[in-house]
Amino acid sequence: MDTVTRTDLRKAYDEKGYVIVRSAIDPGLAAEMVDHIHWLGHKHPGVRPEHFHHNLLVNEPFIHHLVGDERLLDLAEQFIGPDIALFAAHYIAKEPTQGQAVMWHQDGSYWPLEPMEVTTLWVAGTDSTVENGCMRVIPGTQNKRLLKRRELMELDREKYVLGVGIRPDQMDDSDAVDLELKAGDVSVHNPNIIHGSNANTSEAWRVGLTLRYIPTSTWVKKENHENILFRGTVVPGVDNAYAERPRFISGEHMPFKGCETWNVV
Repeated sequence: MDTVTRTDLRKAYDEKGYVIVRSAIDPGLAAEMVDHIHWLGHKHPGVRPEHFHHNLLVNEPFIHHLVGDERLLDLAEQFIGPDIALFAAHYIAKEPTQGQAVMWHQDGSYWPLEPMEVTTLWVAGTDSTVENGCMRVIPGTQNKRLLKRRELMELDREKYVLGVGIRPDQMDDSDAVDLELKAGDVSVHNPNIIHGSNANTSEAWRVGLTLRYIPTSTWVKKENHENILFRGTVVPGVDNAYAERPRFISGEHMPFKGCETWNVV
């Protein structure tokens, strides 16, 4: 598995469809991600930790704090330019011994984006290893055709995070690469690359947060969907809705470093 310097990010991303950035965020912020998973688990006891989707996160002050971290935005800018919004955040946290697998898929098959200008930052809150179900990618498949949702196979939702995946006869996974990360590392991947992950059968948590950044010129074709604007300006004629910056309320939101001054803008 290769790592690259920041100056080589775009070249590696274009060639292989993914790139790894080590120590992209500090250990303290990564540890707060893990705390947030457990906090969300208490707040939403009926939701598996693989399914803390955007609708549960978009009004969380900690998520705005994390996703708007300048280090992450600087990374995103290298792939989508200076006008940056977040289309979706999704924790895929796998509990010890029972974390669900993610079938091979292409992210763009699911996303209502026009055009498909988007990049994903996968932020590791814990170490992500082969044993606890790290993400796997098939390098170069970002150049393949983006499959339509109707071309995918239905899956058992008790076993898989996503309800559909690519049919085995539609692909070859012999060149798959395991993206093992340390807490605070980030992998960046193209919306067309084929990727997935195995179940977590280890005794350790695997906490990851997928952040889908878009340029403000990309239209999100989903009614009542709230994006988050972080940098630059809104593009006239692109009818996206943007969430307001949430106020931190003690007792209602998870405390985090800097929350004492969060409401002072």
